[in-house]
Amino acid sequence: MSADLSRLVDLIEAFPRQTIVLLGDFVADEFVFGEISRVSREAPVLILRHRETQLLPGGGANAANNLADLGARVLPVSAVGDDAAGRALLDYFRRKGVDTSAILCVRKWATPTKTRYLAGWTHTVRQQVLRVDREPSGELAASVSAAIARKARERFRRARALLVSDYGCGVATSAMLRKVLGRPSPEKLVTLDSRYSLLDFGGAGITAATPNEPELEALHHTRIGNDRGALERLAGQTLRKMKLQTLVVTRGKDGMVVFERGRKPVAIPVYGTDQAADVTGAGDTVIAVFTLALAAGATFVEAAHLANYAGGIVVMKRGTASVTRGELLAAIRSDATTVPADRAR
Repeated sequence: MSADLSRLVDLIEAFPRQTIVLLGDFVADEFVFGEISRVSREAPVLILRHRETQLLPGGGANAANNLADLGARVLPVSAVGDDAAGRALLDYFRRKGVDTSAILCVRKWATPTKTRYLAGWTHTVRQQVLRVDREPSGELAASVSAAIARKARERFRRARALLVSDYGCGVATSAMLRKVLGRPSPEKLVTLDSRYSLLDFGGAGITAATPNEPELEALHHTRIGNDRGALERLAGQTLRKMKLQTLVVTRGKDGMVVFERGRKPVAIPVYGTDQAADVTGAGDTVIAVFTLALAAGATFVEAAHLANYAGGIVVMKRGTASVTRGELLAAIRSDATTVPADRAR
């Protein structure tokens, strides 16, 4: 199903007028770059000569970063540890002019951090050789959870949409969302990206969710592969069980499929090449653009088309990356010059 490209441009141009609350698990994505020096005599491992270390927003923080780069006013609600990674994330968003007053800095709690070590020779592309994850131990204190819920409620009163980014780190839980929303309301626009616990949010007032296909397979303990019937069956079950209006399943090189209540599924082919350079954080970009488009007045299918463009752009960037409004507009305008007129709508 083709999209009206001029309509998509109009929606993107409305992005700066939108306010989005993001309730999410903030993650620090750390990249350690090194040049291969030699093989160690102590063990069959590479010795890297350190070149640089970068720390970027990951998880819910990456979704927030995408919203900011797309021109929206983003109001992030989260918690970070009182540690170097947490302070670095706060500094990052302050430099971008993002309101950080609802990102709590919690003592005796660790900022979730994913450290990726990338190695290469002088004139070669660096490849990931190791990843080390640091995660908080234990749950947030009840007083901290209560403060997060209160801040999210206050901000959602003056926002068009609430984006929930659940990475299983203890902030953006289904219990937290229920505290924020109270009784579910069909008038509230709430989108969800949940890595491990999608079904826990059933009946919590979610409007739409954007799982990838492996996450859907894990939820139902089965494999989809190339079986379109299996995909439609599992998506339908999830849609009904969670009481969603829409479920958007991303499928990597096979694009995405929109499952909307009472309508036939809509398949959207991947934008750009199917040979991704790096898929790190692509789901964060998809949910950010999808949510922002809905807030701007898009239909679910129009929002999915825009998210598909954004996903195709960001997977061609290395590391955790975001998409800008200019890049999204350029991609659509480029398509408008190459797609025949009778297919531009």
